[in-house]
Amino acid sequence: MELHRGAVRRVNACVLRLRDSPRLGRVVRRRLTVVTYTGRRSGNTFSTPVAYRRTGDTVLIGVQFPDAKAWWRNFLGAGGPISLHLDGEDRPGHAVSRRDERGRVSVTVTLDD
Repeated sequence: MELHRGAVRRVNACVLRLRDSPRLGRVVRRRLTVVTYTGRRSGNTFSTPVAYRRTGDTVLIGVQFPDAKAWWRNFLGAGGPISLHLDGEDRPGHAVSRRDERGRVSVTVTLDD
């Protein structure tokens, strides 16, 4: 499991570098953002890159391999606060995660005004 976590950290670091790259960053930022949230049990603040689709003030995040990830569980039930880095700024919102009948997980974020 520790090997897996190390690999994930390395991949996330590469994604963040691409996102911040002068050459490719603009293209990458169209589909990748960074979410920041507070862990429901630990109270610690975490940030992670995710792919997203945005329509107005609604952002949809599809969680790939959800059983191998825990971050989306912070938003089960009534959901909770989250921040997304969009358009060069951090945008607060409210996230709710849901697992469908096929086991797929999505997180819907409604951005604050």
